[in-house]
Amino acid sequence: MKIFTKKNITILLSTFLLFVGICSGVLLIVHNSVKGLIYNYDDIKDVPSKSVAIVFGASVNSTTRLPSDILRDRLVTAIDLYNKGKVKKIILSGDNRVTHYNEPKVMQRYAELLSVPEEDIVLDYAGRRTYDTCYRAKEIFQIDEAILVTQEYHLYRALYTCNALGLDSIGVSASRQKYKGQFYYDLREIPATLLAIWQVYVSHPEPILGEKEKVFDEN
Repeated sequence: MKIFTKKNITILLSTFLLFVGICSGVLLIVHNSVKGLIYNYDDIKDVPSKSVAIVFGASVNSTTRLPSDILRDRLVTAIDLYNKGKVKKIILSGDNRVTHYNEPKVMQRYAELLSVPEEDIVLDYAGRRTYDTCYRAKEIFQIDEAILVTQEYHLYRALYTCNALGLDSIGVSASRQKYKGQFYYDLREIPATLLAIWQVYVSHPEPILGEKEKVFDEN
């Protein structure tokens, strides 16, 4: 019995092309829905003011305990927003699921080195994924609006996720250079964006929660 008959190959190819077409259509919808909300880091003067900036975590050098190039650019961009009065606070959200790996603390140290006061830094230790960061910003930190800071390849998914979860967001791209592994990051966004849609509308995963924290004092 032949498996790779002309008919079977045609069916497989048609199915594959249909799948690619559906995925491409979904991704196009996501990109078009948020592209008007994205600003570049060199146009910070034109960015509308929001109460907080949210910096999404990224890898930390396990030896030096310094931010990676990607994470450093996110921090520098958020600090530019803070220094220009576009935000009042910065939420640093990252992974700290094991004791020897703490993205938010590394981010905090770097921000403080660049003269951001400790009282204007909020640490989110359970930002293990984009969905968690967006969910916790609204549910735990009780934020209604934010400027999202991450690289452009990730910003579309972050904006779509946060806005779909009820967090009124715009984004500033932190893409300040060409990054090693850029093709991988771009490619990864395809399944990651499809997963984000599934999470928002179907699976509704609940991240690590905890006590609510007020970012701003009620005075």
